Amino acid sequence: MAHYRAPESKREQFRRYLEKTGVLDTITSVLVALYEENDKPNNAVDFLKLHLGASGVEQEDTESLRMELADLQQKYNLLMEENKELRNRLMQYEPPPEGGAAE
Repeated sequence: MAHYRAPESKREQFRRYLEKTGVLDTITSVLVALYEENDKPNNAVDFLKLHLGASGVEQEDTESLRMELADLQQKYNLLMEENKELRNRLMQYEPPPEGGAAE
């Protein structure tokens, strides 16, 4: 019988945690919105995701940012290569620094 009470206690703790953090209120409000929807969506999970803030738009934004990052990384690499090349050309026309210390 003691074994039966332990899981019940954990469930009760978890339920209180969900109430305290507002998860139950949020889920309830989204489910009420779905219930009150006149034209029920074909995909209820997508409806829930959209109303909980986990929409596909964020995934598109993430992909867009990844593509922008790759583009900027490529531009950075080209500029670094150009910088290296220009430094080498500049070194041909400037005398080496006195004392032999390189920058």
